[in-house]
Amino acid sequence: MEPLLLLLLFWGVPIVLGYVFGQIAEKRHYRSIHAREQAWLHLPTTAGRHPVTDGRVTRSELVTAGTVVSADYFKRAAAALRTVIGGRVKSHESLLDRARREAVLRLKERCRGAHEIVNLRLETAPLSTTNAGGVSAVEVFAYGTALYFAHPPQHEIHAVAARAE
Repeated sequence: MEPLLLLLLFWGVPIVLGYVFGQIAEKRHYRSIHAREQAWLHLPTTAGRHPVTDGRVTRSELVTAGTVVSADYFKRAAAALRTVIGGRVKSHESLLDRARREAVLRLKERCRGAHEIVNLRLETAPLSTTNAGGVSAVEVFAYGTALYFAHPPQHEIHAVAARAE
């Protein structure tokens, strides 16, 4: 067999397989994120320090959640090319987007019964790096303060009534 053909097979097959299966997994994860975000629209979340709704807070608690998302083989190969060429690494933008959104969703899922989350913060860190200096996995840690009001805010009442219909 030609050395060029062997080289093409050696690099081409994993890249194509990584692209196909990576796209399938990413689309499946985004579908899950979209569905869960719709289910949690009733829980306002803000990076601000003060509640966005009025009411007497009866309880508050620190809530935390984290996630780790890994890049597929194709994203790693594309990122390695970008380190040589320069420019935006679009392949990793979706990786960070998915990780951040997943961390916020897990945070919301941990504080069932809360009426609002304030002071939301996200910490992002590369978990592992490749030999070329690229990121192969990212960890996102979300934390905030869950507030529980004496009387549920109006948006909560409307959201509960809409889900009951």
